[in-house]
Amino acid sequence: MNTRSRPDRRIRQTVVALGAAGLTAIATGAVLDVMWLLGIGVWSVIAGMLLELVYRP
Repeated sequence: MNTRSRPDRRIRQTVVALGAAGLTAIATGAVLDVMWLLGIGVWSVIAGMLLELVYRP
């Protein structure tokens, strides 16, 4: 059984939240053809990926 500490779970929740928000913004921006919303979504996903890479090398 793999038990995670509280900070590990918190980082994981943050990464998942950034990814979900980013994918939602990307889908909405693509459907509405709004480039700034698409850009915010892409940067949100990138931030989540970077956070995961920095926290878990």
